Amino acid sequence: MSLWLLILIPILAAPFAWLGQQWSRSAPRWITLGALSIDCLLALLLGIRDHAVQASGHGAWLVESHISWIPRWGISLHLGLDGLSLILIVLTACIGVLAIIASWTEIQSRAGLFHCNVLLALGGVIGVFLAIDLFLFFFFWELMLVPMYLLIVIWGHAERRHASFKFFLFTQAGSLVLLVAIVALALLHQQATGQPSFDYADLMELTLSSEMARWLMLAFLIGFLVKLPAPPFHTWLPDTYTEAPTGATIILAGILAKTGAYGLLRFTIPLFPEAMSEFTPIAMGLGVAGILYAAVLACAQTDIKRLVAYSSISHMGFILIGTFAGTELALQGAVMQMVAHGLSTGGLFLLAGALEERYQTREMGQMGGLWSVTPRLATMALFFACASLGLPGLANFIGEFLVLFGSYATQPIMIILASLGMVMAAIYSLGMMQRTFFGRPQDNRSVPDLSNIAFGTVLFIAALQIWLGLYPRVVLSTAQPVMERLVQAAAASPNMSHPPSESLLSSHRTASQGTTP
Repeated sequence: MSLWLLILIPILAAPFAWLGQQWSRSAPRWITLGALSIDCLLALLLGIRDHAVQASGHGAWLVESHISWIPRWGISLHLGLDGLSLILIVLTACIGVLAIIASWTEIQSRAGLFHCNVLLALGGVIGVFLAIDLFLFFFFWELMLVPMYLLIVIWGHAERRHASFKFFLFTQAGSLVLLVAIVALALLHQQATGQPSFDYADLMELTLSSEMARWLMLAFLIGFLVKLPAPPFHTWLPDTYTEAPTGATIILAGILAKTGAYGLLRFTIPLFPEAMSEFTPIAMGLGVAGILYAAVLACAQTDIKRLVAYSSISHMGFILIGTFAGTELALQGAVMQMVAHGLSTGGLFLLAGALEERYQTREMGQMGGLWSVTPRLATMALFFACASLGLPGLANFIGEFLVLFGSYATQPIMIILASLGMVMAAIYSLGMMQRTFFGRPQDNRSVPDLSNIAFGTVLFIAALQIWLGLYPRVVLSTAQPVMERLVQAAAASPNMSHPPSESLLSSHRTASQGTTP
């Protein structure tokens, strides 16, 4: 029941947040913050039990809930929480709080409806991280898209209709491809056993021909790469991130992008290990292309939100590389990068939204000279710019280093090229600081600094960045059992007609060299 509470708390709080605007102007915000705080505490309480469950060695899931729903079609309400899900649910709650703080003064019209949609979207995301019945997974996958579309089209900026249409078109196209593959798996299970099933454990035991596994893997991959996003499916992202309200942009970049990476880790690797292994050079090539291509475009931007949007695409490329490298070290680096990217990008978008709210423009050429005018905002912008470029001692450095170090043995040339993305990150991050906070002031108006609430929030996110950068074990040790099972599943999967590639079997040898700092 505790797993269903994680999903139901934000969803049931949504109508109260909508009605709360009738009680007071700030009620929707406090209701949303309360629901997310309770969810985060509940997830952390389940995480405390994590150590006892892992020590006893009972089962793959820390907590599991299985209720029959539509037995005729093999559909059940099957939820499971493991270390990977736990990390991402806690991240979801933290990023949700950051999004509400960023929207505190920006959203003035229909604030109740805004916060209602935020809670519905976050409830859908948590459902995605918990569902292990693929039909239920797809239900939550779609549930989170509708409120996000409404957040963009109602509260977005001038080109919001175009951006929201592109977002909905791309994500729905990817979802339809994913749905076809999910249904095909259920029908193949019926063909093999006489009973359709969408359950993760049942589908793991399904034996597929090499050609069928290749096509199904490709369908899953397209569905998840659209959400990640990775080239050539990324074109919806810059417009959407730029035109969405700041709170929605933080949710999109900090959380929704992680659902694509989660889908690759949870479903693509275990269900189609051989097909995935064959596709590894292409997928890693897409990751490298995304890192370099987006970094070059980020260097050319004059719009601060668009610059951060392209930097987000670039950093997500490291996650794609780590996922397909297949070593346990690279997989743990991908998980660490998911957390670090959510924190750093969320902080950057909050600060970019604060600048836009003060200047009524996103053009960095119309800013400048803000270091002495807004010391709080400038200091935190410098911190998150350093986090984004991978400064040692911060969480992003740990994630990117583990991905590059863990992937080098599999594709050394690609990893050398990918490492250039860290150099280019320094160029566009420090260039953003120079144009925005240094030089001669472009406007003589008095610009207010960050409020106490916003400053306290970004300080907390900065503290998390430092803590995870100096003590990453809290994330790596939580994710390690899941990563080990991914590699073991790839080695023992009945889907395979021959042993997997070396990249999928090099886990324990690499892990013994330093998986857990």
